[in-house]
Amino acid sequence: MTKSTLALLLPSILLIAAGGASATPPTNGVKLAPHLAVYDLRLAKTRGSRAIEAVRGRILYDFSGNPCEGYALRFRQVSELDSGEGKAALSDLRSTTWEDADAKSFRFNSLNLLNQKQTEAVDGHAEREGGEVTVNLHKPREKQFKEPLSAVFPTEHMRRIIAAGRAGKTVLEFPVYDGSESGEKLYNTLTVIGRAIPPGTKTPDDAGAQIPELAGLTRWPVAISYFEQSTEASEHTGEQTPIYAIGFELYENGVSRALTLEYPDFTISGKLTTLEMKKQTTCK
Repeated sequence: MTKSTLALLLPSILLIAAGGASATPPTNGVKLAPHLAVYDLRLAKTRGSRAIEAVRGRILYDFSGNPCEGYALRFRQVSELDSGEGKAALSDLRSTTWEDADAKSFRFNSLNLLNQKQTEAVDGHAEREGGEVTVNLHKPREKQFKEPLSAVFPTEHMRRIIAAGRAGKTVLEFPVYDGSESGEKLYNTLTVIGRAIPPGTKTPDDAGAQIPELAGLTRWPVAISYFEQSTEASEHTGEQTPIYAIGFELYENGVSRALTLEYPDFTISGKLTTLEMKKQTTCK
């Protein structure tokens, strides 16, 4: 998902959160299902002085792959924000990524448009080797830099959340590199996993209710907050300000529903309106 500013203060749970990257359960038992999901976006809540009157939009999430070929994601989010008095802004984010099953290689490409004018383009790849992660950017400019070995890529992030939910863990904390923004940022993340929702309970009222294979799966409420690297506030007060936060219910095969996106002055909800489970390709 996209990164945006979020004016929320998170208490010092960051200092006592259990389990870093090295403490997470193994992910080799997590099998992700190829699927195409569409989420319809609307304004769920508004607050602050910069009122938003309406939000309309859609997210396309097209995930495919297997442990041998790696995992590919085609993502697009189009959102129109209406602030009233005929003022509206149309945002269009498009991205494609690929990640190998061993979480050693990651390729990313994204394009961001505002009112049909390009504002940002990012292209590059990252490799985990030796004791670090090496990132090579081609856009917006040629650049190479290093990130710590503890950094995880997006698909591995999701697999770790599912493995943790199965193991009964409720909090995960580790850095994530996803190639977003200018491609040069590493984010600290705090993931809070809620109580498991067993199969057959709290039946969904969205497109997931029409998919028989989901009916037999456990899912978890998940909230992920993204943070800049260390700040003065966190060092002196034990508090950090997330720059972005998302919430969703996550099935153990990687399908998500009941999406929420948190922004400084409003919250957007995303209802799963289309879900197509694609044929699982096998390793050759």
